Amino acid sequence: MNKEDIKVGLGVVEKIIKAHLVKGKMVTGDETITRIDQTLTQDATGTMAYLQFEALGIPKIKTELAVSYVDHNTIQVGFENADDHRYLQTAASKYGAYFSRAGNGICHQVHLERFAEPGKTLLGSDSHTPTAGGMGMLAIGAGGLDVAVAMGTCEYTMRYPKIIRINLKGKLNPWINAKDIILTILKMFGTKENVGTIIEYGGAGLESLDVPERATITNMGAELGITTSVFPSDKLTKRFLLSQNRGDQWKGLKADSDAKYEKVININLAEIEPMLACPHSPGNVAPVRELIGKRVDQVIIGSCTNSSYRDLKTAAHIVKGHKISENVSFVVAPGSRQVLKMITDDGSLSALIDAGARIAECVCGFCIGNSHAPATEAVSIRTNNRNFKGRCGTQSASVFLSSPETAAACALSGVIYDPRDLKELVFPSFDLPKKFHVDDTMIIPPVSDGKKTKICKGSNIGEPPKNEPLSENINGKIAIKVGDEITTDHIMPAGSKLKYRSNIKKYSQFVFEGIETSFPKQCKDNRLDGYSNIIVAGLSYGQGSSREHAAICPMYLGVKAVIAKSIERIHRTNLINFGILPLIFIKPDDYQHLNAGDIIEILDIGKTITKNANLVLKNKTRNVDIELKHDFTEKEKQIIAAGGLLNYIKRKGK
Repeated sequence: MNKEDIKVGLGVVEKIIKAHLVKGKMVTGDETITRIDQTLTQDATGTMAYLQFEALGIPKIKTELAVSYVDHNTIQVGFENADDHRYLQTAASKYGAYFSRAGNGICHQVHLERFAEPGKTLLGSDSHTPTAGGMGMLAIGAGGLDVAVAMGTCEYTMRYPKIIRINLKGKLNPWINAKDIILTILKMFGTKENVGTIIEYGGAGLESLDVPERATITNMGAELGITTSVFPSDKLTKRFLLSQNRGDQWKGLKADSDAKYEKVININLAEIEPMLACPHSPGNVAPVRELIGKRVDQVIIGSCTNSSYRDLKTAAHIVKGHKISENVSFVVAPGSRQVLKMITDDGSLSALIDAGARIAECVCGFCIGNSHAPATEAVSIRTNNRNFKGRCGTQSASVFLSSPETAAACALSGVIYDPRDLKELVFPSFDLPKKFHVDDTMIIPPVSDGKKTKICKGSNIGEPPKNEPLSENINGKIAIKVGDEITTDHIMPAGSKLKYRSNIKKYSQFVFEGIETSFPKQCKDNRLDGYSNIIVAGLSYGQGSSREHAAICPMYLGVKAVIAKSIERIHRTNLINFGILPLIFIKPDDYQHLNAGDIIEILDIGKTITKNANLVLKNKTRNVDIELKHDFTEKEKQIIAAGGLLNYIKRKGK
C-alpha cells in the first residue's frame, strides 16, 4: 500500500513511521531506514550488544535514551553472571546509558512504567520489546547487533510492513483478562507465516483496557511472529503517565478516520472466554472449559506478560482467605520493585503469602528456565508468553499459558479450573491508582563524563567473533536437518547455559543441544574435511526470542547457509548480520531431497544475488538440483558480501 500516491488518512503506525522516516518509501516490502529514539537491552543479550557497540568504535550512545537492564541472569550461580553485570554497569557509565540494577524489575515492565513514551520509537534486544506498543510506541525487537548499531547511528533498517487493523468492541466479562484476548488472537492467526506484519489496535473496546492490559496484548503479540503491535495514545494513556509522574510526556495519537489497512478484523470482547495455550506452542490455544479437571502440579504468576500491579492484586484477591492445593507449588514473581512495593503496602502480598505463595525476585527467572523448573512430567500453569518444550527447564513437563485469574483458580483447586466457576468469590473490580509508587534509586543515570569510566571485563567475557567475507562458491555438507517451528530455544538453550552468552567459544558447544548433541562436533569434523556447514529446516525456522546467539554460534562453527521452507523475521536478520545466507526453497517439497550428511554445492553466489536471480543448490550426494530464493534488499546484499554487519559498517567507515 503506497500512502504517498493515494491521498488517504494515516493510521497510528503510519504516523509514527512517517515522523521517523530517514530513507525509503512507505510502500509494503520496500526497504526503509527509521530513526530510533530509544534503545533497550537486557543482560542475556546486552553483554554481547555492548561488546559489539565497543567494536564499532563509537565513543558515545547517540539515541535520546538507552537503558541497560539486568533481569535475566540474576541467580548468579558462579561468577559469570556477576561479571557480566559489572561489565554492563561500567559500559553504561562509559557510553551514556541508564543502568537498571538486578532486582529492579523486568525490562519491559520497568520500561513501560518509567521510560516508554507515545509516538516514540524503541528498538530492543529482546523479542518482547513490543510490550511498549501498549503505550503508543513503535517498539520493535531485534538482534543485539542491530541495537548496537542503532545506539551508534539512531537508525534501523527494515522492510515497510503490512499493517492489519484489529477493532475491539464491547467489554470483557468478569474473570476474563487481556491475556485471554491475545490468546484468542493467537488461535486465529497462529505463530507462523505472519512475518512483515504490524497489528494496530482500535475500536470502542479500547476504552475499557488500561495501559498494563494493552501491554499484555502487545507483549504476547510477539508470539504471532509479527514485527510489533501498537495501540493509540488516548486519555487512558495520559492517565497512566500521570500516575507515574510523567504526565508531561503524554502525546495524543490516533488513526485518521479514513486510514486504510491491509485487512480489518473485528473482535467482540464480550465473546472472549478464558483460554489456555497448550503444550508446546503459544499458538496451540484452547478454551479452559475443554480442559477442566486436568491435574496441576505447579502454578506461576509473573513474567513480562502478566506481572503488573493489576495482575498481582487480582490474583491476591482470588486466593485471599484460602489455601492453595497441597499438591501445587505456587510461585509469584512481581514484574518490578514498584509492583512489589505496592502489593506490600495494600496487603496483597500478605494475602498471597498466607495462601501459600512462594515470592520470587522481580526478574524474568522462571520464564527462561533458570529457576523454578517443574517436576518430571509435571503440569505447570504459567502466565508467561512461551511454552516451548523444555524451555521451563524440564523436558518432560507440560506447560500451559494462562491469565492470572485462571492461574489463581488452578492453584486453589489443584486442577485446571475455569475462574468463572469460583461462585463464592466476588469478581475483583480494579481501577488503576491515581499515583503509583515511584522510586528510581535502582536505576543509575548516565554520568556527565563517561571517558573516566574504566570498563570491567571478567574472564568469561570474550570478543564478538569475526567472520570472513562471502565466498563466491560454497562446498558444503549438511550438518543437521530439522523440522518445522524450530525455535531459538532449540538452537541455543537458555536456562543454565545463559551465563556463557558472552563467551561464544564456550556457548557454541551447546548449539542444538536438545535436538542433536553431536552437532558442534559434526561441524568441526566437516570443516576438517574441507566442507562448510549447512543447516536444513522446515517452516518457521528461528521463531521465538531475539537471541542473536542462534546465529553467532552457528557462524562460529562454520555454518554458511540455512535452507528452510520459511525463516522468521528477527532470526533471518540475525543470520544476515553474521554473514549466514538465509535461503528459502522455491518448491517446499524439495526439502525431502536434502538430508544430513549430504554434500552440496552452490556456485556463483555473489553474481547470482546481485542479479536478483535464484541460486541453484546441487546435491552431489543425490545428484539433484534445487532452486533457492533469497529476496535480499540492496543493503542486505552488501552486508552478506562483507561477511556480516560489523564488517559492513567498518568497511563503510573507511
